[in-house]
Amino acid sequence: MARVVYGISGEGSGHSSRAREVMGHLVRQGHDVLGVSYDRGYENLADDFEMFETEGLHIASADNKVSIVRTFVENLKKLGGGARKVDELRAVFKQRRPDCVITDFEPMTAYLARRYDLPLVSIDNQHRMRYMRFRCPQGLQKDALLTKTVIRLMVPWPDVALITTFFFGEVTRERALLFPPILRREVLDVEPSSGEHVLAYFTKDFASFVEILRGFPRERFVVYGTGRAGTDGNLRFEGFSREGFLCDLAAARAVVATAGFTLITESLYLGKPYFALPMRGQFEQELNAHLLEDAGYGRNGRRATAETLGDFLYRLPEYRERLGAYRHEGNQAILEKLDELLVDGAAPLRAMQRRAGVGR
Repeated sequence: MARVVYGISGEGSGHSSRAREVMGHLVRQGHDVLGVSYDRGYENLADDFEMFETEGLHIASADNKVSIVRTFVENLKKLGGGARKVDELRAVFKQRRPDCVITDFEPMTAYLARRYDLPLVSIDNQHRMRYMRFRCPQGLQKDALLTKTVIRLMVPWPDVALITTFFFGEVTRERALLFPPILRREVLDVEPSSGEHVLAYFTKDFASFVEILRGFPRERFVVYGTGRAGTDGNLRFEGFSREGFLCDLAAARAVVATAGFTLITESLYLGKPYFALPMRGQFEQELNAHLLEDAGYGRNGRRATAETLGDFLYRLPEYRERLGAYRHEGNQAILEKLDELLVDGAAPLRAMQRRAGVGR
């Protein structure tokens, strides 16, 4: 048994969705697990796991584009609360004396792991951009370098990086290991079908693209994420519902949505061609859309126009054929690797840490 502190980014629901599967497995294996998260992550996990609520960073956007000014201002307002939370979490570390720290792109727990000389494991998809080779989208080399630097600052040198990905490139570090995406149990268990509608999902109100959807009156779109509900022409707006969303996803002909990693990988598992709308200014989403199109599973919607959407809808049979070769064997491989690392109070991790040295 190991005492584990598990930091989870609260930005969006993807991190907490992945953490729910991992934390549930660790608890069933008899480990003592404390989750640390904020906002969406804390809300999604607090009813089912022991959690500490912290402060965290957010990306502010408008019409599917990162707003640097709003992001800076909104995060600046949280500095005082963040400092208090660091002090509170430091006291928790001293009291619980964890054997190791796992982080899903949550920096506070990662930095305290280094402060208290604890083994650190990262489980996320972000480290693809730090430790995996890929063909960078044209014109985004500077963004790629900046993103790599941000990842290094958020999670300084994990002892082991367990990286989830739908594209398997060459890794640049021995202890960076690639695994298929971690999918929630509901997705693994659902039976997909092919209905008449196209699922559309936006994490923020993306008014300009909603108008593009109206330009396809013969298509039925089920739209989530706008905060609206009701039917308007060929659009059916739905409010937040995990169960309803999964049902509509499983029965969709295709998906038109932002280029977040979690929804892309759930859609690929269910055999849904994907029109990816990367948020401008967020390199990971740009990369997701680029790799998706390269693999032939859908279209990069960086140029979100009626013409690009029409081309995507026309080519759905081609994308479905390519998706027939997509393979996902469940979450077992990454969970088994984690079991291996946490045996005997995380003894293998401590041995790795000693060999590598802290503060590398």
